[in-house]
Amino acid sequence: MTIFWFRRDLRLADNAGLFHALVENDAVLPIFIFDEDIITELPTNDHRLAYIHEALSKMNAKLIEIDKSIAVFKGKPMAVWEKIIRENVITSVYINHDYEPYARKRDLAVFELFKKYNIALKSLKDQVIFEKSDIVKDDGKPYVVYTPYSRKWLEKFKQTNCHTYPSEEYLTKICTHNYPFLSLDDLGLQRSNILMPKIFYNDDFIANYEANRNFPSNNHGTSKLGVALRFGTFSIRHLVKHAITFQNITFLKELIWREFFMQILWHFPHTVQESFKPKYDQIKWVNNESDFTAWCNGQTGYPMVDAGMRELNATGHMHNRVRMVVASFLCKHLLIDWRWGEAYFAKKLFDFELSSNVGNWQWAAGSGVDAAPYFRIFNPTEQIKKFDKDLVYIKKWVPEVNELHYVQPIVEHKFARERCLSVFKAAVG
Repeated sequence: MTIFWFRRDLRLADNAGLFHALVENDAVLPIFIFDEDIITELPTNDHRLAYIHEALSKMNAKLIEIDKSIAVFKGKPMAVWEKIIRENVITSVYINHDYEPYARKRDLAVFELFKKYNIALKSLKDQVIFEKSDIVKDDGKPYVVYTPYSRKWLEKFKQTNCHTYPSEEYLTKICTHNYPFLSLDDLGLQRSNILMPKIFYNDDFIANYEANRNFPSNNHGTSKLGVALRFGTFSIRHLVKHAITFQNITFLKELIWREFFMQILWHFPHTVQESFKPKYDQIKWVNNESDFTAWCNGQTGYPMVDAGMRELNATGHMHNRVRMVVASFLCKHLLIDWRWGEAYFAKKLFDFELSSNVGNWQWAAGSGVDAAPYFRIFNPTEQIKKFDKDLVYIKKWVPEVNELHYVQPIVEHKFARERCLSVFKAAVG
């Protein structure tokens, strides 16, 4: 028997690992493991866990139409695999690559287990176009600046046959089995009140992306595809080809940014906890807990910051432009360590992806690769004038913005700017 292990690739179509498993073998058991090392750290009604289960349920419903199904397990991966190996004669396991530090450690442990039982592990590239060291400088070193990376990415893509994997055509080769498809109740999980943001992605969106993407009041300005890419319910190859077809370089470059940060995390995994530029770890953060709580709750007295945080808390989503504003505000106005903000986003964001979250937070703090210089400090009031001048977005999330009872600013902009410049200059020169 061959097993395909779903992880960050929750789709039946254009799935590289699933395709190779089905084409190269006669009987394939598809499985998913709700990893107790992860889910025990999350609330039982976490919206990401509910989304994963919903995505699995949709795939399983399609398979049931042809009398097939996915086996769903809960437990620590090593223990689950020991059980599966005891109960079956397994010759090979197929997966798609995962690049995050925890996943790399987990997969290495599983690989050693498989070797013990003479089980072949075959891992495919699926969630990116280019990975690891696919795009490096001529001397073999990784890029740490986005623009030259993106140029090399585009050059290489022109020379690459970016073909799809029609895994959906071979689903009849999935074998029958007696393992259950565990329900949310079986898993000890609950449905979430936070629903998946509706994806808006069509030809009009692609054509108008550059004009609309910076205005948070425009519900159709961003696609909400980050969630689908994070969990693999949408094929990156499809998106890239669509962007190329419409010659929308702005949208394509957003997809390239994602891969840029993923290869940064691959080459520099220490940046999850340490600044890419070490001298930035010398910054004397204020780390005032009451200020942090006000920021988390959208009670800073700065309307765009408060709107963004309230949107995040209510929906698990925040507009990309607003993410930059709230991150800059936390690090530079409040002088709170970027790691606090990164951890809060990790708890809340529907589309949380470690590489992009760390990369963007370090960008905002000035400590990361290709980062904004520390003296670039967003003025939240000026951002409103540029991107929400009619207060449409702000009034949606901060309806009391023009009322006397709206909270007063917790820090004055001019003071905060001068304090930031002084503290950062003392640390980094």
